[in-house]
Amino acid sequence: MEMAIILIFVSLAIFLLLSVNIGVSIGLSVIIGIWAGGMLPYEFIIQKMVTSLDVFPLMAVPFFIMAGEIMQKGSMAQRLLTVSKSLVGHITGGMAHISVLTSMFYGALSGSSPATVAAVGGIMVPSMEKEGYSKSFSTAVNTAAGCLGVIIPPSVPLIIYGTTAGVSVGDLFIAGVIPGIFVGISLMICSYILSKRYGYTGTGSRASLKEIVKAFKDAIVALMVPIIVLGGIYGGITTPTEAGVVAVIYSLLAEGLVLRTLNLKKFGDILKGTALTTASIFLVVATATALGQILLFYNVPDMLVKFLVSISDNKYVLLPIILVFLLIMGTFMDALANILILTPLLLPVVKHFGMDPIHFGIVMIICASMGFLTPPVGVNLFVGCSIGNISIEKLSIAVLPFLLAMTIALLFIVFIPQISLWLPGL
Repeated sequence: MEMAIILIFVSLAIFLLLSVNIGVSIGLSVIIGIWAGGMLPYEFIIQKMVTSLDVFPLMAVPFFIMAGEIMQKGSMAQRLLTVSKSLVGHITGGMAHISVLTSMFYGALSGSSPATVAAVGGIMVPSMEKEGYSKSFSTAVNTAAGCLGVIIPPSVPLIIYGTTAGVSVGDLFIAGVIPGIFVGISLMICSYILSKRYGYTGTGSRASLKEIVKAFKDAIVALMVPIIVLGGIYGGITTPTEAGVVAVIYSLLAEGLVLRTLNLKKFGDILKGTALTTASIFLVVATATALGQILLFYNVPDMLVKFLVSISDNKYVLLPIILVFLLIMGTFMDALANILILTPLLLPVVKHFGMDPIHFGIVMIICASMGFLTPPVGVNLFVGCSIGNISIEKLSIAVLPFLLAMTIALLFIVFIPQISLWLPGL
C-alpha cells in the first residue's frame, strides 16, 4: 500500500514536470495507483469520475463562467475603470490603485483570475505605460490584482471547495467578501509604497462629487451584478446555481440590449470559451475526485493527521506549516487540483484543531490564488506576459512585493477568523 501511495505522487510530479495536462496527469496517476495497489478494479476511476460531476452545486460553474465571458467581451470593464479612476485616481500611484480597484469590481463579475488580468490588464497596462509607469510595475500590479477574481465572490474555486468540503457555497461566497477587500487594500498599500519609491504620482486633482456620481451612474449596469448575485443568495431567494443562471441572463440583456456591445460573432466566441473552460475544469474535478477517493481508501488523510499531530499539538505551530505546504503546492499544481486533492487531506487536520471549514476554505482559496503568480504553472504570469510583452523572468521578480503583501494579508486572515466569519455569522 505504501508503494502505491508513493507511486501516485511520484508519477503525478513527473507528469506535471513533463507539462502533461493537469486533468490527464491526475487520471494517469490514479490508474498507476490502482495498478500498484492491486486492491481496486479499474472501473473505480470511471465510476468516481462520473459520480463526482453528478453534484447540483457544480452546475453553477458553467453559468458563472459564461457570465464572465459575456462581460469580458462587453464594455463593463471599461465602465468599472471609470468608477475606479474617479475614486482613487488622484492618490500617489493613482493608475496602480485604479487597476486594483477595477480588478476588485471585475472580480465580483467574472469569478476568474486570468479573465480579470486579461480584461483589466488589457486596458490598464498600456495606459499606465503612457503615463510613465515602468512596463514591469504596470504588468506586475495588474497580474497580482487579477488574483482578486477568485477571492471575491462569485468564484469558481469557492464553488469547487464547497462541493468538496461539503459546506454551503452561499456561506463561502459571503465569507469571501471581506477577505477579498482586505487583500485588495493590501495590494493598494503595496502599490502606494512602491509608487512613492519610484516617483509615480496621481492622475490629477480629486474628482468632484458630480463626476463620481456620473461614473457610478454609467456603471450601474455592471455594479448591479454582484448585488443581484450575492443579494439573491444571502436573501434566500436563489441558490448559487440559480444565481449563476440569473447572472447569465442579466449580463446577456445588459450587454446585448442595454449597452449593445454584443454581436453574433462575439456570442459564438462566448459559447466556445465557456465550453472549453468548463470542460477543462470538469476534467480536473472528475480525476481529482477519483484521486481523493483512492487516497482515502489507502487511509492517507488519517496518516497525515497523525504525522502533523506528532510534530506539535499547538495549532499556532501547525497552521504556519500547513500554509507553507499550501503555498509550495500552489507553485506546482493548478488551483482547482490543489483544492480537490488537498481539501480531503487537510480538512480533518484543521478540524482537529477547531478551525471552521468555511474559514479554512477562504484561506485555501487565497493560497491557491497566490499560485497564479508563481512559476511554473502561474497562469496569471503567462497572461500578464502576453499583455505587457515582458519576459516571465522579469515579471516573476516584479510581482514579489505584491506576493509579500498578499502573504501578510493571509496571515491576518488566518489568525483573525472573524475577518472571514463575521458576515456569515450575521
